[in-house]
Amino acid sequence: MTELTARKIPPRIAWQLEQQGLHPLLARLYAARGVTDKAELDYELKSLIPPAALTNAAAAATLLADAIEADARLLIIGDYDCDGATATAVGMRALTALGAQVDFLLPDRFKLGYGLSPEIVDLAAQQSPDLIITVDNGIASLEGVARANQLGIATLITDHHLPAGSTPESLPAADCIVNPNQPGCAFPSKCIAGVGVMFYVMLALRAELRERGFFASQPEPNFADLLDLVALGTVADVVKLDRNNRILVSQGLKRMRSGRLQTGIAALFKAASRDPKKASAFDLGFLIAPRLNAAGRLADMRLGVECLITDNPARALQIAQELDSLNRARREIESGMQEQALLLLDALSTADPAAGIALFDASWHEGVVGILASRIKEKLHRPVFAFALGEGGIIKGSGRSIPGLHLRDALDLVAKRAPDLLIRFGGHAMAAGVTLQSENFERFRTLFATVAGELIAPADLTRTLETDGPLEGGYISLATARLLENEVWGQGFPAPLFLDEFEVEQQRVLKEKHLKLKLRKGNTRIEAIQFNFSTQPGNTTRAAFRLAINEYMGVESPQLMVEYLE
Repeated sequence: MTELTARKIPPRIAWQLEQQGLHPLLARLYAARGVTDKAELDYELKSLIPPAALTNAAAAATLLADAIEADARLLIIGDYDCDGATATAVGMRALTALGAQVDFLLPDRFKLGYGLSPEIVDLAAQQSPDLIITVDNGIASLEGVARANQLGIATLITDHHLPAGSTPESLPAADCIVNPNQPGCAFPSKCIAGVGVMFYVMLALRAELRERGFFASQPEPNFADLLDLVALGTVADVVKLDRNNRILVSQGLKRMRSGRLQTGIAALFKAASRDPKKASAFDLGFLIAPRLNAAGRLADMRLGVECLITDNPARALQIAQELDSLNRARREIESGMQEQALLLLDALSTADPAAGIALFDASWHEGVVGILASRIKEKLHRPVFAFALGEGGIIKGSGRSIPGLHLRDALDLVAKRAPDLLIRFGGHAMAAGVTLQSENFERFRTLFATVAGELIAPADLTRTLETDGPLEGGYISLATARLLENEVWGQGFPAPLFLDEFEVEQQRVLKEKHLKLKLRKGNTRIEAIQFNFSTQPGNTTRAAFRLAINEYMGVESPQLMVEYLE
């Protein structure tokens, strides 16, 4: 069941925004999203929260500046998702531009798993680094940092994940930790992505070197050129787009649209058959990021990072085409896994699904279980963990949640009730990972369902679609679609979703799973499409939709992307 609700639009605020020069439709949409003044939509770089506000950013800058001046060997240890890859690329490009000796190392997700583990520290030690810099990981790596300390390797943790606890004792004994979510950090943007944290550290480093007179004999690099990487990683990690994140994304998109983008990102746009001059947050989240993520899911994310740091167009295009092939393979694997998962759910009787669901099949691919969990979560509107078989009799689960359940907190409660159950866990409110022995899966499935049932309010188990009400017929146009596409929308600042009634003039099914419609409202006729539809309408219908641009044979036209159909 899906419940449709309308966002409240404060009429006075909408009027004020319109008086300040905003388009009437945008004024209404922004008022419904809590914007009260046009100044909040100023996405210039000067409006960013300053790096000095991020706890330990200055200390990290001092540590890095000393290392650069001492010609020390730096090693970035990243993560195998898009946020980790872009954060690694930001570090590599920025530190190289400053003359540092720097290389990077990414864990093999199938052998070493996530984060700064003792095993990856031992692997890193073979390169004899003086300083390890983590990006998008490390805040929970107590054992890994301890191993680095044993080996005499300094550590700088840059991360955005939640720490293991709320006290300083729960943090790793690193030389420096930069994480807005660590105890005592007052940085206002708690939802900044890992790539954003690394970008801030690089800004602080450049300021520190400027104070030392480092740029008296060499040009100062423009780190704003890295904002396309920051935008990509921020959108891909589905972090809340607060104002600070919207500035980062807006600036990155601005550079892409003007042709000032990394060679590798340009190649990924080409592989996706998209024009970067029309780049949108949708492109980053649904077309570019999946291709980059495919390397970490099925192969080696080193390939993805190489795509982002090379300046050779031919090499970048070659890698982008490889990533495109990997992404197609990922989709095929995912499709088969989803069919198996639905059969498992049928066996569990999903007429009234549990508040929390855990699924496991020994044949599932470890790199794709996160996407599988997301698909099942969307279908059932329940928090879901999907598990794949790892090495040595363990299984690795990736979870996705719904509003109303903080997934990492739920795992923490599971661990407290069954201290011997979880080998390790971590993550965010909406996404988390967990590892356990395969023989303990049924215990986990039962306990997770119980914990989820206790933590989720009954009302949150009903899917709710928030809409922006009807879209006036005059606004169903290519010009309006372009207007909306140029704005920054995303997690926590959702793209407009309209709700209206239409006459259905034509309908047909494409490829046995997509519903193509021709709708009419008054004198306005409009094409519409619903992917993976489940219901066909009668002569009239009520639809929740997004206004989008359809491009076919070089011709653009407005189109409704239907998300819900009655």
